[in-house]
Amino acid sequence: MTSIIFLRHGQAKNNTERLLAGRTEGVPLTDTGIKQAESIAGFIKEMKVDHIYTSPIQRAKHTAEIVGNHNSIDPIVDERLIELDMGKFTGMKYDDIFSSHGNVFLKFYQGNVEIAHQGVETFAQVKSRVQSIVDHVVSQHSGKNVVLVTHMDPIKAMISSVLGLSPERMFELIVANASINVFKEYDGKLSLKAINVMNPSRFDQDW
Repeated sequence: MTSIIFLRHGQAKNNTERLLAGRTEGVPLTDTGIKQAESIAGFIKEMKVDHIYTSPIQRAKHTAEIVGNHNSIDPIVDERLIELDMGKFTGMKYDDIFSSHGNVFLKFYQGNVEIAHQGVETFAQVKSRVQSIVDHVVSQHSGKNVVLVTHMDPIKAMISSVLGLSPERMFELIVANASINVFKEYDGKLSLKAINVMNPSRFDQDW
């Protein structure tokens, strides 16, 4: 049985400023985000992790490095875990996007062509590349515990694939910064064992 532990990066500057950073460089973790990563790293240590893979984006890599330091593991960068390409929305504030284009997040999960026309990577494309890294982990690290450090939508893509959630439910689902989401693979099938696991003191926060 293989455990695949998806970890969202800690709070980053784009989260506090409510903007879509996408793949923009130079968007670091906040001081709070670093503390969140340190906290979850201690939790993950108890899970006896064997390998860590990470998105190449700074906020995810930094989170992975913190977790790796706690577990004496060097993270491996894998492009399949990268943040989605936000296209023309890159760098825009949430409120500005909603004012001009409506609920683009729901449209993204619905596969609305308007999103693709803005140069945004589609949800189907995200699901495909995330499934690819999961298949790699299962084939290369059978029976191991593997952490994948990434971003909200790649994690939601995996949750969607396993649970078959509607676009409306996907929109309402929030994956908290520095939370872990655990999938188990057994006999070629994946099941979701835990979602949004974090320090209990954070559950009353605005994520």
